[in-house]
Amino acid sequence: MNIQELKKLLKEAEPKLPDSVFVNLHTFKRNDKKVTLAITERLMRKCKKGKIWKSPQMLTALKNTEYGFDEQKAMSPGGSDGIFLLTRNYKPINQMMIKLFDRFIDKSGSGAESIAEALETNLSDLLPVRLVSHHMRLLGLLKKDDIADILVLVDYDDTK
Repeated sequence: MNIQELKKLLKEAEPKLPDSVFVNLHTFKRNDKKVTLAITERLMRKCKKGKIWKSPQMLTALKNTEYGFDEQKAMSPGGSDGIFLLTRNYKPINQMMIKLFDRFIDKSGSGAESIAEALETNLSDLLPVRLVSHHMRLLGLLKKDDIADILVLVDYDDTK
């Protein structure tokens, strides 16, 4: 999957977003494990407001879904790209935590419960994660499964 293909997939997904809890973009495969990347209308709105929708930085971050989620390296080992766990006990509290926990997971009516329902699971069973690239982090919820994970993106963070 290259950057141009991802850009095309985003363009095709845009008209579907208003009528969907999320839209699956692509399924990546790495080491016999699949991870499906999905986006929400909320992500699109936030990214358009921040003027980063379909930007090279965003597309690069999306491409990093192919690294998958490695439970042995669930916490970002500094400087690595991929999908990493976001926890509530990190100090000091940062913008990623505020955006994902305070403004989404813990906020009634945010859409978090709808995502859990669509994934046929409990919200508490979804992992809060960040999809990391050098210039940006995309925030979302990850449903782990033995055969295929699914990552649903809901926000972004580009603070240094």
